[in-house]
Amino acid sequence: MSLPQPPTSPITQVCYRHPQREAGRQCTRCGKPACSDCLVQVSVGSHCVDCIKAAKPDIKTKAKYWNAGQHSLVTFSLIAANVAVFILLVVIDSRALGGNVTRGTADLGLNKSLLRNGARYGDHIYPPHQWFRLLTSGFIHFGIFHLAMNMFALYQLGQMLERSMGRSRFALLYFAGLFGGSLGSLLLERSPGSISGGASGAIFALLAAAAVGLQRQGVNVMRTSIGSTLAINLLITFAIPFISIGGHLGGATAGAICGLVLLAPHWKPMPKWAHYATPLALIAISVLGSVLVVGSA
Repeated sequence: MSLPQPPTSPITQVCYRHPQREAGRQCTRCGKPACSDCLVQVSVGSHCVDCIKAAKPDIKTKAKYWNAGQHSLVTFSLIAANVAVFILLVVIDSRALGGNVTRGTADLGLNKSLLRNGARYGDHIYPPHQWFRLLTSGFIHFGIFHLAMNMFALYQLGQMLERSMGRSRFALLYFAGLFGGSLGSLLLERSPGSISGGASGAIFALLAAAAVGLQRQGVNVMRTSIGSTLAINLLITFAIPFISIGGHLGGATAGAICGLVLLAPHWKPMPKWAHYATPLALIAISVLGSVLVVGSA
């Protein structure tokens, strides 16, 4: 004969993080008992703080997600670089704000005679063959209006082209236009003592590439805003004095050549290697051509 067993009290679960507290619920992910302070409500059930922490991506993954979401990173970086250089030149000499040639623009700008023979600016003597000017001249601007117009165009074209082309190809297109503009500026220098600069060569490259890309897809480019904008800017180039005709035409030529390859229609694609080789070759040709132009002057 068995004796009746005394009633057993239910086992009380305690929080896995706070043993002195009673756990009213469990984590729906790992099953650990937890108090209300250690559970976080999610879309389905509640997770403990350890599961919440484990579910968060690490810094490398966060950086990858952030990077993937920046569709115009190169565009904004180029705008930031141009604006930063302009602010620096204004800080050095406030006359740069109004478009005057200052010591800063003379340090970075492009001039055929200066490259060939060097020059004197005040008490400073520039040595010859400062080939870095082929690059730095593309980041200086003569006045706030010059900067604003170029950066507005870069923003609009960058939003359209960078996402479709990808960052690396967009950046190569931009710099192919910049160096092509530098070569054109040296070939068609507006006056012997003038200092040339600005992002216009690169901007014209983006415009011309977009126009060629649309044309290759069977679109009548002159019925689009790209075609009309390119035509108007070419008209302004020849109509207004003190604009570097060679810089604009050189950038547009480089951009058009790049557009034939980088923006080829999907039904007639170009080899992937050509997407990188073409702008790189144009940069090399522009630099070599600039050296030859200066040396033969």
